[in-house]
Amino acid sequence: MSPRKSAAETATTRTRIIECALALASTDGLEGLTIGRLATGLGMSKAGVIGHFGTKEALQLATLDAAVQAFRLRVPARVVGARPGAERLARVFEEWVGYMQDGEAPGGCFLTSVATEFDGRPGLVRDAVLAAFSDWSAYVTSEIRAAVEAGELPAETDVDQLAFELNGVALAADQATRLHRDPSVPSRARWAIGRLLTPGDPYGRQASPLAEERTAPSRG
Repeated sequence: MSPRKSAAETATTRTRIIECALALASTDGLEGLTIGRLATGLGMSKAGVIGHFGTKEALQLATLDAAVQAFRLRVPARVVGARPGAERLARVFEEWVGYMQDGEAPGGCFLTSVATEFDGRPGLVRDAVLAAFSDWSAYVTSEIRAAVEAGELPAETDVDQLAFELNGVALAADQATRLHRDPSVPSRARWAIGRLLTPGDPYGRQASPLAEERTAPSRG
């Protein structure tokens, strides 16, 4: 066997392991990953699985990195052509909520789930999760500043506070999706995000479309 072919096969096998690990971790968490389950699912020996990473932590980090790349392709990459500022913000958060809803994320948003799993556990995995969310926060605040510069948001907008609230909507949407199986999540999240990005209604005095549906008289 040539060294080139051997290296290619090694890379292919490593990718298969990570894909399988990501599928398992999306529902069972990174701590739920076991070498035995991966080996059984892949038809490999335990030594063959761990040999590609060395330690379980290294496998977790590789799985997390794959999840981050998948998120970037599924969420921010889809709105690259949108106008910077309020339009791109609205669309990117809508994509995030859509990612929670579709079959690509059977356990909800993988990164949100892992953040909850490791937020109180010091170590390299927590550091990697923090770095991923820090990158996301920088992206969001950059778009908020673009919206302010374009006059879409007031000049006195508290950028960090607005980013906190927008992310809060997404986190609430993730919980409502996974825990409550609430089918109204996309509509509620879309309205909440639109309200936050609409100057003049900072406290949600406008009734949501869902509230209007509940109070509308029935047609006999």
